[in-house]
Amino acid sequence: MWNMIRWIRNLDPEAYRALKARTNLSERTVGDLISDAIRSYLAAPYPFSKRGSLRDLTPEDAGPGSEHMSDAIDATVYESTRLLS
Repeated sequence: MWNMIRWIRNLDPEAYRALKARTNLSERTVGDLISDAIRSYLAAPYPFSKRGSLRDLTPEDAGPGSEHMSDAIDATVYESTRLLS
């Protein structure tokens, strides 16, 4: 196997010490545990992997007094747009 990377930038020293202490309690190496952590991270679903449609969105009630909130937002957005043109 090719020569593994030996340095990891921005690794928290406390986290490394805790990891090293855990290896002393087991028969595993730091490399084994880091490899497992990387595999676990990569096995988790990517948070933006689901492709959907705007049609899938459902409206949410913003509570009492919010009945005309979209009107206020539209006035703010379109007024500033009109001023720019």
